[in-house]
Amino acid sequence: MSPFPAKRTVLAEHAPRQYAGLLRLEESIELDGGLHDLVRLRASQINGCAFCIDMHWKDARAADESEERLYSLDAWRESPLYDPRERAALELCEAITLVADSHVPDSVWDLAAAHFGPAELSQLILAITVINAWNRLMITARVEPGHYQPQVQEVA
Repeated sequence: MSPFPAKRTVLAEHAPRQYAGLLRLEESIELDGGLHDLVRLRASQINGCAFCIDMHWKDARAADESEERLYSLDAWRESPLYDPRERAALELCEAITLVADSHVPDSVWDLAAAHFGPAELSQLILAITVINAWNRLMITARVEPGHYQPQVQEVA
């Protein structure tokens, strides 16, 4: 069950198997955590998902991402704070998130493929697709931001 209030519907309560299935897909993605945080946050910014922005900002900060890199994310093209690999991932994230506008141009694909091997690129595509699905669900359900708390990372 979702601990997050929603103005329209609590999907985890009314569609628990499907909600759990999407959560399992999310958890199965094998991608560098910092990069995963960046694409989740960037897609959420583009889609205007307040709940997901709140969640992924908090997760990134809990994983020691800098405030500077987070607040510069919506202007990543103009910022020197992101390396070429992150830039390729962010450009692919934007193209997939805005797929109706450009259908993921070959130049964007080629740049991403130059920085990621086939397996990792596949994981990146799935990560971007899943956060877009979550954004659409959370926006539609009107899940309220501000209630999420990141899990405390256990140190082994």
